[in-house]
Amino acid sequence: MIDAGLSEGAKLVCGGPGRVQGHEQGFYTRPTVFSEVDSSMRIAREEIFGPVLCLIAYDTIDEAVAIANDTVYGLGAHVQGQDLEQARSVASRIRAGQVHLNYPAWNPMAPFGGYKRSGNGREYGVHGFEEYLETKAIVGFG
Repeated sequence: MIDAGLSEGAKLVCGGPGRVQGHEQGFYTRPTVFSEVDSSMRIAREEIFGPVLCLIAYDTIDEAVAIANDTVYGLGAHVQGQDLEQARSVASRIRAGQVHLNYPAWNPMAPFGGYKRSGNGREYGVHGFEEYLETKAIVGFG
């Protein structure tokens, strides 16, 4: 996938193809950062299970939210900002199962799970327990 980013014109900031030094066996990839990424590139559209970051520039918050939501996936997202009210507003507009604000500590009481093709079940918190419950509705008043 890193090769796809390079061939489609993304600028390599650090990392790149190849294995992490000292890990000749296994499937370890070097931590990689791309800039000048267009949202139509494969590295922006497909899930990469590795330490790969794609930077996509935006001019307005509305454009940033549109870029974030322009995907078939929705497991997690991250919003960073000094204005917490604005960051919360942005987070509420992102279609992802979990949105981190300013990189908080992990909270086992917060439900975890995805939207869209990233799944619809939940782990952790009350919603995680509900996965193991059977709900019954008894309908009728007569």
